[in-house]
Amino acid sequence: MSIAGKAARRWLLLSHRWLGIGTALLFTLWIGSGLVMLYVPFPSLSRADTLARLTDLDWDSVRVGPDGAMTGPGPVDAASGLRLEMRDGAPVYRFANSDGARITVSAESGEKLGPVDEEGARRIAGGGEVRSVERDQWTVTARYDPLRPFLKVIAGDPIGTETYISVATGEIALVTTRWQRAWNWAGSVIHWVYLTPLRAAPEAWRQVVLWLSGVASLAAITGIIIGIWRMRLRHRYRGGAVSPYRGLALWHHAFGLAGGAALIGFIVSGWLSMNPNRWFSSLTPPETIRAAYAGRPGAVGLWPADLRRIGGPDLKLMRFASIGGRWVVIRETRDSPQTTGLDPSTIEAAARVPGGRLASVERLSAYDTYWYPQGDERPLPVLRLIFDDPAATWLHVDPRDGALLNRLDRSGRINRWLFSAPHRLDIPGLTLRPSARQASQWLLNLLGGGIALTGLVAGVRRLARSRTPHPR
Repeated sequence: MSIAGKAARRWLLLSHRWLGIGTALLFTLWIGSGLVMLYVPFPSLSRADTLARLTDLDWDSVRVGPDGAMTGPGPVDAASGLRLEMRDGAPVYRFANSDGARITVSAESGEKLGPVDEEGARRIAGGGEVRSVERDQWTVTARYDPLRPFLKVIAGDPIGTETYISVATGEIALVTTRWQRAWNWAGSVIHWVYLTPLRAAPEAWRQVVLWLSGVASLAAITGIIIGIWRMRLRHRYRGGAVSPYRGLALWHHAFGLAGGAALIGFIVSGWLSMNPNRWFSSLTPPETIRAAYAGRPGAVGLWPADLRRIGGPDLKLMRFASIGGRWVVIRETRDSPQTTGLDPSTIEAAARVPGGRLASVERLSAYDTYWYPQGDERPLPVLRLIFDDPAATWLHVDPRDGALLNRLDRSGRINRWLFSAPHRLDIPGLTLRPSARQASQWLLNLLGGGIALTGLVAGVRRLARSRTPHPR
């Protein structure tokens, strides 16, 4: 072997050794926390949770129509729509203005309602101790920014319920329990490096995770290269062994050969999830698409009596969505949102993507490769609107209420295979078989855990030896 070849192998071995020592604990924590996340997601308030916490609309108290509610606070963000629901025993309209600020207006008087005080928050949450919160571990992300600050109501019940009430609007933003919080410290917080001071600075957090996962990726890649290089199937080592290692090192080699490819898939896809160099577009439709889809609506043109007739009894929430410049009324029920007079042609006419035209429309009545359950609420049927713009954009729209569910362009479809497939095992044959997918995740994570734990122990031993003074 040439001098250059020997030097390259030496640097490969040294790189893996010290990168492995530096990242073995990270691998162990990421794998263990990932298994926790299979069962305990990060706290959030789903549509069903929101509806369950609302009381039925008191139609006798609704004396102001949606047009009256929107008159005072200034220009309304039509893309966000309006909501009519109950707050603290009284009906209110909720919407956002053109600056993104959340507005709450009384449906009884038409007056804009001011900040919620501690007593109001206590009534909304059903009683408990009240604390002021600007940002904490469970409300750290930017999605909560329009609702800050919060009054957190601690119920003091056996399950440790804590309810976050927006001071600005009085709406329930989040509800957590002691069980959720405890397990998330062992799950999402570790896995996503969700430490509040760091996560509060999105770009700093992104860079930290990018660098951590990038270095860990190098450790995994160098490891699989060494593992394959050091394995002999034909010209075996002494005694017929396929590995030159013994003891703990042999276990590390064996786990690496069995699960190294999966571990590389997990860690490299985790690095890609941070969108290095902004290669991938967001699934959230950008403001340009949302605004074009909403259009410029005029008046809703409905009076309180009309709302009562449309809504009917036992209704908790009524929404008003602008689609193509006209308002659509949505009755939110426990089963599904219900509209009248909304058909696919209205949705197709309203949808716009810069630089392209609508080329085709698919109605999906079953999940497929790009629309499948992923832990969030993904309804069926769904409309897939395919555009011929340079980015080859798809829009997924709920035909029941016309909601824009996501935007999936070419980069997003590539990311689906580079991230979702190796990291979450969202692959054909497993995506729609939760038990098989979960069993596969356990198997691959246990193999990865074997690599990480044996590497961690070996690293600790190596560091201990290096600190032990040699006899003279």
